[in-house]
Amino acid sequence: MTFSKSLNEMLTSSNLDSEKLEGLIRIAIAEDLDGAVDVTSVATIPEEQSAVAEFWSRKKGVIAGIPIVCAVFEICGITDYEIKKSDGGVVSHNSLLLVARGQTRSLLLAERTALNFLGRLSGIATLTKSWVDEVADTKVAIRDTRKTTPGLRELEKYAVRMGGGENHRFSLSDAALIKDNHVLAAGGVAKAFKLVKEKFPDLPIEVEVDSLQQLREVVEAGADLVLLDNMSIEECRAAVEIVSGRAKLEASGGLILSNAHAYAKTGVDYLAVGALTHSAPVLDIGLDLRME
Repeated sequence: MTFSKSLNEMLTSSNLDSEKLEGLIRIAIAEDLDGAVDVTSVATIPEEQSAVAEFWSRKKGVIAGIPIVCAVFEICGITDYEIKKSDGGVVSHNSLLLVARGQTRSLLLAERTALNFLGRLSGIATLTKSWVDEVADTKVAIRDTRKTTPGLRELEKYAVRMGGGENHRFSLSDAALIKDNHVLAAGGVAKAFKLVKEKFPDLPIEVEVDSLQQLREVVEAGADLVLLDNMSIEECRAAVEIVSGRAKLEASGGLILSNAHAYAKTGVDYLAVGALTHSAPVLDIGLDLRME
């Protein structure tokens, strides 16, 4: 299937892969239909009946996923829709987000899949913004992790960007992250860094350390990005002093919203927050149907 020109442009500008997105949506719709039909709609709604579907926010939050909703509608045969609120925008309770017109059965077929994507992604964007706002008076950036829902990484990381956060690596191949198990297997943190640097000299390399001594070793070895694993606020502050600008530092582990500002004030460059994607509550969004 080819999406409309305007939707393809929207997806491209959002760095979303239209082919992957179509596959995800078709899986979701197939899951809903389970090889048959929407028995309730077929029984109660005349085939040619038309209606209007309106998406409304039930709570304040940051919207993410409007292009995905449009893609769901197009796959379900609905091409007449009007976007009222764009991704990345903060909406209040009871804000109109999008209006779609078409056959009632098609609108209802699209409803749950569209709401599942929109609520999930908007929840991530909303949670991300709360972290970003918490450290707004510091230089630190809020970054996500690979703790994403299988199959939804591209979309969930997109939602993080819509909330003002930054993306860490997308896969195991676009950057190296040397963790404790790699260090154990390689025989030391400095040796692990050296081996990765020799094998993949052009890739970004981040090294995880759990002590200030390991930090000294990897910085001396030439690491320019170091992850401080489960270090206290005091240890992070000491790490900043040790590095003295020679490498970027990322704090990870033990971070909650209430201590985010304290960690940010230590002088680290990033806070790695897995909760952005693995623990974000769904933003309450509803679809109201009305007859024209």
